[in-house]
Amino acid sequence: MKICHLAAALAALFPALASASCGAAFCTVNTNWTTQSALLAPGPAFDVHYEYIDQDQPMAGGDKVAVGQVPHHHDEVATVNRNLVATWSRGFGNGWGVTVSAPLGDRDHRHVHNHHGEQIGESWSFTEPGDVRVVGRYQVASGGDLLNPSDSGVTFGLKLPTGRFTVANGDNERAERSLQPGTGTTDLILGAYRHQRRNASDGAWFVQAQYQHAVDSRAGYKPGAQFSADAGVRKGFGPGFGALLQLNFVHKRADSGSAAEPADSGGRYLFLSPGLSYAINGRLQVYGFVQQPLVRHVNGVQLTADRAFLAGVSGQLW
Repeated sequence: MKICHLAAALAALFPALASASCGAAFCTVNTNWTTQSALLAPGPAFDVHYEYIDQDQPMAGGDKVAVGQVPHHHDEVATVNRNLVATWSRGFGNGWGVTVSAPLGDRDHRHVHNHHGEQIGESWSFTEPGDVRVVGRYQVASGGDLLNPSDSGVTFGLKLPTGRFTVANGDNERAERSLQPGTGTTDLILGAYRHQRRNASDGAWFVQAQYQHAVDSRAGYKPGAQFSADAGVRKGFGPGFGALLQLNFVHKRADSGSAAEPADSGGRYLFLSPGLSYAINGRLQVYGFVQQPLVRHVNGVQLTADRAFLAGVSGQLW
């Protein structure tokens, strides 16, 4: 098994879904809230997780269709996204904190190029680092009693254009911009969250919202603005185990520019994400999620996945 089967992924504080006709995607599970808010505690913390998304189901609007059922210049067949991301976070103990997320990516994509009545199969398989995110946070309020402490805050930062957007296959054909490991743009990220622990019942809940908007375009491409909202609960059971459940909503606008596919990008999605966690000790835990789509409505024709899988490890460094 080649070790490069990895793909660009989400930052822990900022889950995102990149949807396009070719099916480049990121899981929307919010991994920041799998424990008692480790990435918001004072001191350094980390999260490393892997996800697998096999997008082999074309959709037109809200309907499943067969490959080529809706005529296009390119008939998208499948995209396999394998995602790994390493996240480092530091809380400074005065309400301020920072999170840096560095992804690595491998993606396999196949489509059929319809050219003057001829059907030509094309494919790409590449391993590339993706776009790095640097996100600050400030806790603006905290409350609750000792058994039910709560935290509220705002988040703000940038997605930086560190990933390449000129990747080509063996025939020197560049992949579509929405398939590339990087967008080439700098994106502004703004968000807010609220989290509460219920220590007496070994439980917790959170809500979080985020808006991401590209502040520039690059080589004829600008990704569509995106809004996401997450809500989730955690309930402990047994020694060290936790049951996790999230709802993840994403609304992405169409991409724009001469290198974009505005008619076949963007959409609305709602996912249900159940999971489990296990605390190895007081500072380290492992977790896993299965993400199931409840609502998928895409612009034009796009590849989607019937489910996604995510597993990771997180904890405090000291």
